[in-house]
Amino acid sequence: MTTLIEDLKYRGIVYQMTDEEEIEKMLETEKISIYCGADPTADSLHIGHLVPFLALRRFQKYGHRPVILIGGGTGMIGDPSFKADERKLLSEEEVDKNVLAIKDQLASIFDFEDENSAVLVNNKDWLKNISLISFLRDYGKHVGLNYMLSKDAIQTRLETGISYTEFTYTILQAIDFGHLNKEFDVRLQIGGSDQWGNITSGLELMRRMYGTTNSEGLTIPLITKADGKKFGKTESGNIWLDRNRTSPYEFYQFWLNQSDDDVVKFLKLFTFLDRDEIDNLQQSVEEEPHLRKAQRKLGEEITRLIHGQEGLDEALKVTDALFSGDFKALESSQIKDALKDAPSQEVDKETTKLVDLLVEANISSSKRQAREDIQNGAIYVNGERQQDLDYEITDADKFDQEFTVFRRGKKKYTIVTYK
Repeated sequence: MTTLIEDLKYRGIVYQMTDEEEIEKMLETEKISIYCGADPTADSLHIGHLVPFLALRRFQKYGHRPVILIGGGTGMIGDPSFKADERKLLSEEEVDKNVLAIKDQLASIFDFEDENSAVLVNNKDWLKNISLISFLRDYGKHVGLNYMLSKDAIQTRLETGISYTEFTYTILQAIDFGHLNKEFDVRLQIGGSDQWGNITSGLELMRRMYGTTNSEGLTIPLITKADGKKFGKTESGNIWLDRNRTSPYEFYQFWLNQSDDDVVKFLKLFTFLDRDEIDNLQQSVEEEPHLRKAQRKLGEEITRLIHGQEGLDEALKVTDALFSGDFKALESSQIKDALKDAPSQEVDKETTKLVDLLVEANISSSKRQAREDIQNGAIYVNGERQQDLDYEITDADKFDQEFTVFRRGKKKYTIVTYK
């Protein structure tokens, strides 16, 4: 049977380990608690958070207990790690609201009812009780200034400027590791490669304060695309886990549109498919790339995980409707979502003749062109081809009495609203 470390390496999840031999021994001979955290800087996680959390879920599948930390305390400070500028400070109310929203999202990833049930914690619960005197006397005295300045995450900010608030962040995260070690016997912290300095700071503080030497750290590489671009961003911004920020359709489409050069790598990182299935999909990429089996499987697996079967069904329904041009089975909100990047034109509600409307909405360049487009079968109204030169738009052609979807040719969609 493949060991956990072997599986993590196969999937490209391991970047750095404090002591590989000790970590592997610990994972193979004991059932331990492992933690990973995220600060609630928004009311939703995005897909950049998924790799470490899915890695934590893999530990759970091998029988270990995940401890998931939401930084209700550290989120009020802001992690300076490899950030060009200081974060905007959030109010306590904003942070608390974000914590609640993120807790709901994590329920789709982790098992909270198994014998090695995941544990969800908020570091505000213990950090809020530390006074300034206690912070300086009980913790600060164990952290050398030269040690903190040697951290890459701190060094990269010294030239542009770093406040004392952000400078102390690494101590707060070190306190978290120590607290979780004592309260939940957490022996391993995992995180992105940018968290190496914070993780090792925690180990050092635990060693100095408690004499703890039985804990380790592991980091995950920064995920990039084959073209070198940053993963997880689109022209419109982050891909969020919250369906109100990124709909299941948009979420599914993001994965469906991954390149052949990236898709196998992402199958390893973002799904729980076994090696044989991934190898078969890799073979399909190489021998029949036009079928895009790997991309479809990637989109289905990760969309089902985050949005459930209902969310995946919705995404597939919208995708099929957009491909076929048949929008009648969709709700108006789903149509807007599917065509959010399509041009939108506003026309006079008194304009009812199709020929006139096509010109007013800049779908056809002239009335003569509009007639030709209609006669040639190039014009579709809400997915239905319309070749009647005398056709008039009625309320029956308007979704929610608000808009109509026009298509010219195979893919040129225009949303027409009425004033």
